Amino acid sequence: MELSPFFELTLDLVFVAGRDGFCRKVNKAVVEKLGYTQEELFARPIADFMHSDDRASTKVEREKLLNGVPLVNFQNRYVTKQGTVVWLEWTSIYLPDEEVVFAIAKDITVRKLAELEVEAKYNRVKSMVGHFKGNIERDRKYLSVALHEELAQLLAVLKIDIDWIKAREEILPALINERLQHATAITELLMKTIQRISFSISPGMLQDLGLVETLRWHCNEFSVISSISFRLEADMEDIKINKDLQLDLFRICQEALHNIVYHAEASEAIIRIEETEKMILLTISDNGKGFQVNQQTNTPGLNVMQERAASIHADFEISSTAGSGTKISVALPLN
Repeated sequence: MELSPFFELTLDLVFVAGRDGFCRKVNKAVVEKLGYTQEELFARPIADFMHSDDRASTKVEREKLLNGVPLVNFQNRYVTKQGTVVWLEWTSIYLPDEEVVFAIAKDITVRKLAELEVEAKYNRVKSMVGHFKGNIERDRKYLSVALHEELAQLLAVLKIDIDWIKAREEILPALINERLQHATAITELLMKTIQRISFSISPGMLQDLGLVETLRWHCNEFSVISSISFRLEADMEDIKINKDLQLDLFRICQEALHNIVYHAEASEAIIRIEETEKMILLTISDNGKGFQVNQQTNTPGLNVMQERAASIHADFEISSTAGSGTKISVALPLN
């Protein structure tokens, strides 16, 4: 098979290879790029010149090629005679009548190294974000335990003392008795408040019962402390996502519920969480006063939710108009 003058002059690398994996013909660009003579290139299988880490994946793609599937934009690495690594991007077809593979490769080393550098920086930033999120959650957990285990226990002791005094009400003046009744009620309310705040800071229930049941409990709590009816509609399996992702979705939902209670002036809110083949979909909607989204882009609550969603590669959308309520949507890819 003869190469045309165009392919002899092109800067792209042009190969003609047999089914046996040996080069039959190459253009000048191949010799110049890899540093081997034609004789050296023809004497060994092409795979010998590849980077060892790319041989297995290249073999798989070559099998597809020999079975009639064209190879388009496939990337792998080759090692030059001088020992340097070059990245090549291939477009190849198999000509069954002649039993040869005709392939053209572009040198993408500069572009690929830039991509790898960006990817490395991204991974470093991602690692830092994960580290900071982990530290924040650990601090939250410590504070939650301190509230629940220490303050709540002290209040329990105080309540025991109050109950001991109340048990002797026959020798106490009526006015003191009334104040003790009031102190008992306040102590019980304070214990419940501490428990609720402790849960809000670090929901230990999430580890034991999973995201769905934790959200269900949270909705019930918000319904109790507000005049808003919160309802959960769930169709998903918690096991599909790890606990860290469950915590992120919980935090987004938690922030949304706080916004509804304190800003929306709503009477009803619905939290829906469902699973499709490719993603987890979380939506929080209310029938409140709504707002103009383009005028509320930098509020702390929205920023917290957007940043949480971005940190787990989830799509975040918010739709709202004045007088028509608000809907927040989070789509988390399962992969």
